[in-house]
Parts: sequence; structure tokens; C-alpha cells
Amino acid sequence: MKTKRPSLRNRSEGEKHVGLARAISKLGHGSRTRAVALIRAGKVRVNGNAVRNPEAPVRLGRDRLEVQGREVRVAQKMYFMVNKPRGLVTTASDEKGRETVYALLPKGLPWVAPVGRLDQASEGLLLFTNDSEWAAGITEPESHVEKTYHVQMGVVADAGMLERLQHGVELPDGEVLKAKRVALVREGEKNSWIEIVLEQGKNRQIRRMLDGVGVEVLRLVRVAIGPVQLGELAKGGYRALRAEERAALGRRARELGPRKG
Repeated sequence: MKTKRPSLRNRSEGEKHVGLARAISKLGHGSRTRAVALIRAGKVRVNGNAVRNPEAPVRLGRDRLEVQGREVRVAQKMYFMVNKPRGLVTTASDEKGRETVYALLPKGLPWVAPVGRLDQASEGLLLFTNDSEWAAGITEPESHVEKTYHVQMGVVADAGMLERLQHGVELPDGEVLKAKRVALVREGEKNSWIEIVLEQGKNRQIRRMLDGVGVEVLRLVRVAIGPVQLGELAKGGYRALRAEERAALGRRARELGPRKG
């Protein structure tokens, strides 16, 4: 006798439910924003019934979810790194027609999303995954996962400047921005490279900090996220994360994140 799928209304009160849009994203079939659009367009069914409420509760693994007529099943988890060149924008599509970071990934991949962002003028390590929980553990401010950047400046750095960047730069609007650590990497006659480690990066934080001390940024390259290093990956190149890299980054997020209970 075939077991009948339980309806949304006949669940016990103790069962945990997930909003429909979040469920589709968690299954690795698109961003939550895209899922919301599909749901509101009437292209999503739950147990055979069209549902237009993105927050409708569903039970993963129990309810049958269909998107555009195809059943949504758990997608294989995928984890990639790319070495982003300057000029690409970190988005799936751009209203101005600019080339995006998705141009770096091979064709035919299941949907994956960037883990955090790099602005158009910045370069270096950018992660992609369809594992939304793993990504959230890295990007949430509470996780305190360090991001390491190498910055080329149009001046020779001195000890006073490095100390100011680490202890806090007050901007004209009163906001104070600071790095967790700052160190000199190398210097020439007219410019220098410094390493800046951020714990909770704000929008364009490094550029705003350096602008606050009157310094021109020539290049900004992210070289590490937690224990995962950019290494020798060629500019514009990509590769799958190794299992030990995934695990190490996940452990770092759990160790540094807030303790529960």
C-alpha cells in the first residue's frame, strides 16, 4: 500500500517547518530572491498544489516540491574558489550589462552563489557554493571568520599609519573603522604593500579606511578567508575546494561563532 504524503495541514505541532522560499534555496536550487519570484509567479507547487506564499511552511524531505513542473530534490553540494580579476561584479546579473563573476565558472554547473562579495575594483579569493548553511556560517558577522587582504598603496607605509589603521580611523561622518591586524608586506621607493586582516568587513571598509588617512589604493587583493588560501590559483581561474579546506573553514566558523544555550 502506497504511503500518502502528509498534507501541510495535518502535521503534528512538534514538527519543524521551513519557509517555502528558504526550502528551495536550502535544496540548492537558486537564491532565496529567485525562489520568491518563482513562487509569486505561480511556478511552484507543494504536494501538487500551487503555492504563492514564499513563507508557506513546508517540511524538507516530506513535502513534494516542484519548480516549473520539475520535482526539486537535494542537489549535490558544491564548493568552489575563484581568483577574481578586477572589473567583474559580484552578482548573478547586472542591470548595467557589466560582466559578472559567473563568467569565471564552467558552463552547466548547478546554481551556486558567492559567499560574500568583492567590489568591482577588488581582486582575489571568492568562494561559491550551493550550501546555504555553510555559507551563512562564514558570512554572518557573529562568526568572526577572518578575511586577509594585501593592499598596494601609493605611498610608503610608516609605523604611525599602520597603528592608526589597526586602532581605528574616524571618518567624516563619525564612523570609526579599524582592522584586526595590519602589517607591512614589502615596500619600494614610492609605494608599498600592506596586509590587512578584517574580522567583520563592512562595505568597502578597506578603501574607506585608507581614504580616511589620505592614502590612494592601487590594488586590493583578498588572499585568504579563514584558513583557506588563494595560493597559486591563476587570475581568472577556479577550482573545487578540497574536502579538508571545506571542513577547516566550517570548523573555524563554528569555533569563533556565538555559543548557543
